[in-house]
Amino acid sequence: MELFKYLGINTKNKYFIQEEIKSRFKLGNTCYHSVLNLLSSSLLSKNLKIKIYRTVILSVILYGCETWSLTLREKRRLRVFELRVLRRIFGPKRDEVTKEWRKLQNEELYDQYSSPSIFRAIKSRRMGWAGHVARMGKRRGEYRVLVGKPDGKRPRWRPRRK
Repeated sequence: MELFKYLGINTKNKYFIQEEIKSRFKLGNTCYHSVLNLLSSSLLSKNLKIKIYRTVILSVILYGCETWSLTLREKRRLRVFELRVLRRIFGPKRDEVTKEWRKLQNEELYDQYSSPSIFRAIKSRRMGWAGHVARMGKRRGEYRVLVGKPDGKRPRWRPRRK
């Protein structure tokens, strides 16, 4: 199997999307750890930290996500990654009754994070890609796959088992 990188996406003879998603996670983690000191700094505002997350980290992870078919495991990994970054940005919260520091719960994080979640970003990118393909000419292969009208005839007899 030949492996080569084209426009930042690993491509093989047999294309496995899970391997591409794993490489996106690796690159996203690398990017996250490179800006970790900025995200945990008390000198920067939370809005600036969120902008850093959206422009630097999220764009690296979601590059090429329009064609991904996510499994439940990958959705869970995306959610865990997003919550980890948000916990780093918003930091712990001090409980007024017990005067102890605690981690923010998921609902509290999403309440404070005004931007759409990572799944909404993926969905909006997919819709944009579908609109782009729908505007293509009818002779293009991408359009035929989207509309579901392949050329040719099915062979006689039942298909072979794979």
